[in-house]
Amino acid sequence: MAANFQEIQQKQRQQLHMTVFCQCFSPCGKFLVEANNFGKIAVFSLVSALSPDALEDNRKPILTFEGNSGSIYTLIATEKFLICGGEGSINAWSWSDIYKKTPKVVWSLDNSSSLNFDQPETNSLCFSEKDNILYSASGDNNVYVWDLETGTRKDKLQGHTDYVHCLTFRNNCQEVISGSEDGSVRVWDTRRPREAVHVIEPYKSEECSRPNLGKWIGCVAVDPSDDWLICGGGPSLTSWHMRSLSPTAVFSTPNICQQSVLFHEDMVISGGTSAHIYHWNINGDLRSSIPCTQSCVYDIGINTHSENYKVLAACGSSYKVDIFTNFGYRAFSLVFS
Repeated sequence: MAANFQEIQQKQRQQLHMTVFCQCFSPCGKFLVEANNFGKIAVFSLVSALSPDALEDNRKPILTFEGNSGSIYTLIATEKFLICGGEGSINAWSWSDIYKKTPKVVWSLDNSSSLNFDQPETNSLCFSEKDNILYSASGDNNVYVWDLETGTRKDKLQGHTDYVHCLTFRNNCQEVISGSEDGSVRVWDTRRPREAVHVIEPYKSEECSRPNLGKWIGCVAVDPSDDWLICGGGPSLTSWHMRSLSPTAVFSTPNICQQSVLFHEDMVISGGTSAHIYHWNINGDLRSSIPCTQSCVYDIGINTHSENYKVLAACGSSYKVDIFTNFGYRAFSLVFS
């Protein structure tokens, strides 16, 4: 009885101190995967959670497993693999094993350098399906380029002078865009990756700068036309015209740092250091501010793989993951247990 009581207390303490940093949807669109600061990965069934007669247990993980030795900061889904990065190596599991509830690491990438045997944390990942190339944003100021065919690191993108926080693609994966603690957004040509082809520094722009909040960049996104970039963090969330490299609209959230942003249809959706999800017009006008459970939102995502289970999910400084079914209000929360 004493052992059971201690186990319950430990789980309660973990929930109290839990942060869910990242998430992704399975390729089939039926599952949502979350990862936390304890190195755990949880898989939720959207089929069960969205059922009209769903009970509390339907909104708990159907599978939880060890993802890493420390915090997990990034998760992505490819057609074949679930891939995570954080403190330690970059690990991958096959979806077929996860669906059978028998997850096992099928490959790992060691991102330590020959000069430093410690592995810098991986803060963001993006994957080019057509080239089978993985890009990882690293805590040692570099973006690494991995050939998944051979499992080797084929290149690194050098130029940032501080932690690289976020990555996204442009031009059908011909360009990769990185945002860093150093305050810069760098655009790299993946065909000639030795030097950034463009550098944007929002903190140097009068309309974007917020010196009291710092110059770091925590999120980047590119619209489907590849003409517009949105980035934010210490500087205000701002859209930039990619051809002229000039700011075009400021998304005003005074004293709030946006840490996740995406384009959806005719609007922009963002989240950051407040208990709200923000919906914006492209011109920067605020459409709505929707309350959420997390006091700090680290990741927002939309399930684009299934119309039947198309939801927006938000995770952050809570063991709860908020689910928005029509995006205009929080329908319910999943419980990372």
